[in-house]
Amino acid sequence: MPEKLPRISIVTPSYNQGAFLEATLQSVLNQNYPDLEYIVMDGGSADGSLEILQRYDRQLTAWVSEPDGGQYAAIHKGFSKTTGDIMAWLNSDDQYLPWTLQVVAEIFTQFPQVEWLTTLHHLVMDKRGVPVYAQELPGFARRPFFRGENLAVPNQWYATGFIMQEATFWRRSLWDRAGAYLDPSLSLAGDFELWARFYQQAELYGVSTPLAQFRSHEQQKSKQKFQQYIDEAKQVLSRYDRQPYTSLESFLHRHLRPYVPFRMAVYLGLIHLRHFCIYRTNLEGWQIEIRWV
Repeated sequence: MPEKLPRISIVTPSYNQGAFLEATLQSVLNQNYPDLEYIVMDGGSADGSLEILQRYDRQLTAWVSEPDGGQYAAIHKGFSKTTGDIMAWLNSDDQYLPWTLQVVAEIFTQFPQVEWLTTLHHLVMDKRGVPVYAQELPGFARRPFFRGENLAVPNQWYATGFIMQEATFWRRSLWDRAGAYLDPSLSLAGDFELWARFYQQAELYGVSTPLAQFRSHEQQKSKQKFQQYIDEAKQVLSRYDRQPYTSLESFLHRHLRPYVPFRMAVYLGLIHLRHFCIYRTNLEGWQIEIRWV
């Protein structure tokens, strides 16, 4: 008898995103995942979002439309209403892919050691919802995270790319051990701060399967306030007495790593143990792989 899939709890915060909200809802609901808890926290929109939520009332676990204390306050309040074993939030202009919840459920069910999971392939769509850009990341590890590897700072060699918030899922047990909150002092980098706390508890696993699409458009905060996000993330690193790699360290990473002997590369932090969930087609199943990258 197949093992029961875990309950997945998704929270969508929204404010005046009526142009994109329905596509986001459909990307979650159309997967027909058998044990889904889906809550939408709307900040009192006045752009037609309320009518959209009313149309989907029977398919949503719960929704509210009222003034709130901002995005992270809304997400935190939404999570407080959930009970699922697996958690995530999806902003109201982004989308899951048709297979996302099935892949996530299979991996978490099969591997108890996986406590949080994200994709290695970032997809970006334009305001029409058309995929226009893809990026592959080398994997994830605690030590380089705290040296700025997951900050997409332009012209910095150390930065390989963000941990894609809309494609990241975690166990409730990890959320609880990490304090079960989003930092209200941050207006933009609350996800980065949460990842820092998660990394105090567990390694992040990467999966090659794309899990979400990030929508790029003129009104989004991450585009309008990109530098503020980076500044907040660097403040988070400083809480742990860490800072991004220096120019010299960046040069070593970019140019010398292929020529440095393995033991020395490990010692210098030029390579790291990274954790992956790999689908083996010959075995028709998922496997854990840990390797130096």
